[in-house]
Amino acid sequence: MNMTPSKNRLEQEYETIKTMIQMYCKKVHDCEEGLCQECSDLLKYAEERLNNCKFGEDKPPCDACSIHCYKPDMREKVREAMRYAGPRMIYTHPIMGFRHLFKKMKKKENLDK
Repeated sequence: MNMTPSKNRLEQEYETIKTMIQMYCKKVHDCEEGLCQECSDLLKYAEERLNNCKFGEDKPPCDACSIHCYKPDMREKVREAMRYAGPRMIYTHPIMGFRHLFKKMKKKENLDK
């Protein structure tokens, strides 16, 4: 992914999902360095979905999107990684974790309106 000094929203989302998959892979698949093949494939798939998102910078959070572009099996794998890593990010990657939590809370507020 093309990284610039000032990351745009899609780049931030990529960094977040990458961190979550790395945390998940390290703990659940016991990978000390890098990613196992399954998690590497999942990260590539997520990056492809972000790069091809028709909403671009106006992209909503994936779980609130009207277009579900993830295949069901890949969606479940991402959910599994997020369920594991999400709560732990507050401790290991606080800025990224709080940013992710804030986006989820903001999304919930918008859905409640």
